[in-house]
Amino acid sequence: MAARNKARKRAFQILFEADQRGAPVQTVLADWLRHARTDDRQPPVSEYTMELVEGYAGYAERIDELISTYSVGWTLDRMPVVDRNIVRLATYELVWVDGTPDAVVIDEAVQLAKEFSTDDSPSFVNGLLGRFKDLKPSLLRVDRQE
Repeated sequence: MAARNKARKRAFQILFEADQRGAPVQTVLADWLRHARTDDRQPPVSEYTMELVEGYAGYAERIDELISTYSVGWTLDRMPVVDRNIVRLATYELVWVDGTPDAVVIDEAVQLAKEFSTDDSPSFVNGLLGRFKDLKPSLLRVDRQE
């Protein structure tokens, strides 16, 4: 498994755990870092995982607003927790992180949905992220004006 793929998976797991616990993602990230340093059985937390989690945290409110606006037929609280957190993470990386091709971000999110969610989830994730990819220039323009 490629390093960035592992980093995305770990970041997703941290977001998922934070959502389940009702805890800030930074708190869960700190827990993961502490456990990785003190327990050899715990997987390491890479720099890119930290970048993704901290980056998401900086845009969490805006990301949830986008998901709520563009996810047809799903409110954020009714969306499956796995799907919600895959889309949150991928939206951050797709819209605000330069350097990773959009197709790679979307494909990796779809793969996470295939691995961790329902049979319908990959197409939902793909469709919503495809919409964000198309809207990316206008989303960034709006964010710069605010």
